Amino acid sequence: MVHMDRRDCLKAIALAGAAGLGRAGGAARPIELHVDLEVDPPREEEMLANFHTKFEPVIRRQPGFVAVRMLKLRSKLTQKGSAPRYRLVIRFETEEQRQGWVASAEHQRVWPEIEKTLAGGKYTAVLYDEV
Repeated sequence: MVHMDRRDCLKAIALAGAAGLGRAGGAARPIELHVDLEVDPPREEEMLANFHTKFEPVIRRQPGFVAVRMLKLRSKLTQKGSAPRYRLVIRFETEEQRQGWVASAEHQRVWPEIEKTLAGGKYTAVLYDEV
């Protein structure tokens, strides 16, 4: 369960309202990055701890940040293809803001804490536009 303090809650409400107003005015929709992570099984708990205590608090303070989630596969519902055990989902108001986050010193400090728990450093990233 995620706990939000009053300031985080008000910020989320303001972002949601601004996003809704922006769309009505023709503003671009947010982008969403899906990163499939090949987590080294013995390091799963370490990866999750790094995500919740290092990565998540820092990304939440970035300009244009909308949301971040770490998803863990519950079950695969089709027989075809493979499915990653973990998927990191990041949402920013614009691609330029996401790129600013990637170029930031904060990202350079916290992403390696996730990446070092991956099997061979393997991940696949796919960028989506909301339509």
